[in-house]
This record gives sequence, C-alpha cells and structure tokens, in this order.
Amino acid sequence: MAQNKRIAAILFVCAILFLIPGRDAMAEEKTAVFGGGCFWCMEPPFEQLEGVIEVRAGYSGGAEEDANYEQVSGGKTDHYEAVEVRYDPERISFAELVEVFWHQIDPTDSGGQFADRGSQYKTAIFFGDELEKKAALASKEKLQQSGLFDKPIMTEVLPLLPFYPAEEYHQDYYRKNYSHYSSYKKGSGRQYFVDTVWPEKLAQKSASYKKPSDAEIRSRLSDLQYKVTQKEGTEPAFHNEYWDNKAEGIYVDIVSGEPLFSSRDKYKSGTGWPSFDRPIEAKNIVEKTDRSFFSVRTEVRSKHGDSHLGHVFNDGPPSTGLRYCINSASLRFIPKEQLESEGYGEYLRLFSGD
Repeated sequence: MAQNKRIAAILFVCAILFLIPGRDAMAEEKTAVFGGGCFWCMEPPFEQLEGVIEVRAGYSGGAEEDANYEQVSGGKTDHYEAVEVRYDPERISFAELVEVFWHQIDPTDSGGQFADRGSQYKTAIFFGDELEKKAALASKEKLQQSGLFDKPIMTEVLPLLPFYPAEEYHQDYYRKNYSHYSSYKKGSGRQYFVDTVWPEKLAQKSASYKKPSDAEIRSRLSDLQYKVTQKEGTEPAFHNEYWDNKAEGIYVDIVSGEPLFSSRDKYKSGTGWPSFDRPIEAKNIVEKTDRSFFSVRTEVRSKHGDSHLGHVFNDGPPSTGLRYCINSASLRFIPKEQLESEGYGEYLRLFSGD
C-alpha cells in the first residue's frame, strides 16, 4: 500500500511539473543560422537582444560532413562562417532577427565581407522551413525595393544544412580578446560600415518624407484636408473617412507620406474620430502644447510634414493609457495588401500573424 502511495505521489508531481508554465516555451525554442562574414563580429549583435538565449560561432552551408577553422578558412570546404542563434519565438521573431542581421553586413558584397574575401565569408540567411524561407525572401525583397543601396542585394537565402560549432577559442571571442577583436573589427572596415553607412542610408530614407511647397499641398489636398493639416482645423465627428474604418493597414501623413499609425492599434473610442493607442513610429510624431479654446491640450503633428493631426489624451485603453484622436483628413490609409507596392513593405511585419 505504501509503495502504491509513493508511486501515485511521484506521478502527481510529474503531472504538475508537466503543466508548469514555461515548460512548453522551452520546448518551443528555435534556432536561426546566419552567415555574415567573420563570426567574431556576428555574435555580439544577437547576444544583446531580448529573447535570444544563446549564440554560437560555427560553420554551415557546406555539403561536407564536419568542418573546422583550418578547413573553412583555407577554402577546403563549401561552408560559411556562421552564427547559430537560439531564441524564444514568443519574445523575438525570426523576421526581427533577420532585420538585425542586415544591419551588421554589407548586403551588396558578393565576394566576402569587408577585408575578408572568399566564399566562406559571403553572406547568407539559412532557412529551416518554408515559413522562414518566405520571411527571409520577403525581407530581402523589401531591402532591395527600399532604395537604400544602388547595387543588387547579393545575400543568399539557402536551405539550412548541419551547423558545426567552431572551436572553443572562437566562441565569444569579443569577450575573451576584446582588444584584438575591436582592432580587427575597426581595421576590417566593418565598424565604419555598421556605425556610419547604415545610419546614413536610413537617415536618407527618412529624409524622403518631407513637406512639399504650399502650392503643391493646395493642388493635392481638398479644402477640408488643407484646413485641417495646414490651419489646425477639425473635421466633423462621425462624418469623416476613417472613424469607422475596420480594414487592416497603416495610416500615413497625407502631406508627407510618413508612417504614423496602424490598424492594429486603432480602437473604437466613441468620439467619432479615428483613435489609436500608440503610433507605429514614435519618431514621426511631434507633441506641442495647445492653449486654444480656453483649455490646455497636447497637439499632435507629423515630424516631417509638419501636418496638424489631432490631439493626444490620457484616457486611452490600459495598454498605453493614451488616445491619439486624429483627423481622417490628415491621413491616407494604405491597405496591408498594397503596402509592398506602395513602398511600405517593411510594415507587413505588423500583420505577420494573419
């Protein structure tokens, strides 16, 4: 009898442990593999990300069984120097890892990376299934269409082959030999590219959102749109284009085109104007004190177009506590099906769960 009780107790404990939150998450851990040239330089950017569990330097993409530094660096195998990123998909997505990957490399270089030349230093995104392949190809196409680079994007999207961890002295090299690592990264040209070229290109893209001349604005906008955006007007509640719009997509400034809000953050406030609990690009929103109409409110304007959008209030839903009350006349809606064709493909990630 005592033996049966002990067995029952053990089974009960096992059942409880099986149901503990987080155990399934452990089972759902995933890995992503990227070839980005020197693996010393590719470990740190991923290791600092929320949701990344472990990053290992190694070799992948070759048909040969097993690989080591001497073979790969000497060009004796088809392997790439690569990093394996183990991550929690509940906290960071494969698409987000791909975005971080792009910003560590020169994606137009087909012969290696920076000072390192040869096929073992070429760049690649290795996909483990069709969903990863689709995400990688979409991200590559988005980068190509963005106009950030004049040359074609040469990074390959390849099926994942076995990953072989590099020798222990290569793991976390930036920690073990920081001085040499820093000198190498700077001397190779990667440091300059990551710190200067990428920010400059992104800034150039941002600068493409600008305010046209007043004559052009007048010619493009209706009288109401001009009054609202240029003269701080307000359109009628419940009698405007988007107050009850339920379609999926993003809202951009009707004057400059800069991205402002997503349908995912839109909610029914009962005010009769489009209401959002947050912007999709906080950097595109400017807040100013508005003392008109014998009250103090916070006006919301677009950064690049300097359009009057509406006001923000502290009576929004619990997620943020904010209500961005915006005039439809200040916005242009782009359905998610048209984001790619209209040049906003990067925002497809907002609807990736559909």
